[in-house]
Amino acid sequence: MSNRRDFFKKVAGATAGAYVAGHGASALIAQAPPARRQVSIAGRRIRTIDIHAHTEVPLLDVVKGTPFESQGKAEPGLVERIADMDKNGLDTQALSINGFWWYEIKDRGLARAVCNAQNEQMAGWVKKYPGRFFAMASVPLQFPDLAAEVLQDAVTRLGARGTTLGGHVNGEDLSLPKFDPFWGKAAEMNELVFMHPGGAENIIKEGAWRGRGALGNIMGNPLETTYFLSRLIFDGVFDRHPRLKVCGAHAGGYLPSYFQRTEVACDVRGNANCANKKRPREYLRSQILVDTMVFSEEGLRHLVAECGISQVVYGTDNPFNWPVTVDLVLNAPFLSNAEKEQILSGNLMKLLRITS
Repeated sequence: MSNRRDFFKKVAGATAGAYVAGHGASALIAQAPPARRQVSIAGRRIRTIDIHAHTEVPLLDVVKGTPFESQGKAEPGLVERIADMDKNGLDTQALSINGFWWYEIKDRGLARAVCNAQNEQMAGWVKKYPGRFFAMASVPLQFPDLAAEVLQDAVTRLGARGTTLGGHVNGEDLSLPKFDPFWGKAAEMNELVFMHPGGAENIIKEGAWRGRGALGNIMGNPLETTYFLSRLIFDGVFDRHPRLKVCGAHAGGYLPSYFQRTEVACDVRGNANCANKKRPREYLRSQILVDTMVFSEEGLRHLVAECGISQVVYGTDNPFNWPVTVDLVLNAPFLSNAEKEQILSGNLMKLLRITS
């Protein structure tokens, strides 16, 4: 977990510095916020919603005096974030906290306190900036029963819309039966689960990502997501919880890119020992969702073809500087106007219960 945490903190810090500095300088010159981009399809204004938006919450009061004190410092920079959203035509972001350093906490009380503090502060931001943000709950998955309790509290008391989690808990697969109390609660409440990886450190030996290219992010993140979603399919999690909806970050990793191999695995591999009761594609087109982090027209076309239009949602990985703009969807010649709106907001409005 430490490698993932260090990577996230390092990149987030560098990105946030450039992000704030750039907008701060322009604000001083212009003395006015940038114009808000209005996204329209066929002359009709539509809403845009981003499922993949990172943030951090200051927690010094909660973790002071503990081994996790260094994780308590954070500057969310919401004003700068909103300016960036306006520039890029983003109306609403579903905020989530990743890095998942709190999975290492062994004390139930502290784990609950950390997640409650994150959920409460994000709920305050949602109230302060109505319509611009929704919060996805943080939960202490190292204690699956407690994670279920925290999720219910975040949704019913604080208005959270769904929850976010990592690809493993201290190396343990989340498809293990011990995590069923959490999966059961998420399914029972119809809460979307957004999964974000952290470099595949649970399945790749130490040092594998050495050298150039930031491969822990570029290859490790989609690999971890692919492994995670595959485990949920083949270990029967989706069958045990048929109402469960899980969105895999970064376009579902590599899963949709080579899904034909996944589809026939249980047929052709005598040692596959599959627990799934349905064809893998049935889960891909019903219980698995993916964001639009594919960067190209052909990538988006293939994603829609494999997963189906109802399973693709818009995501940016904000505030990281990836080239995934609304124009990728708006300019796609293979999408109808109705399908473009589904990706940019319609699917998420249903999943996150957004009515206005």
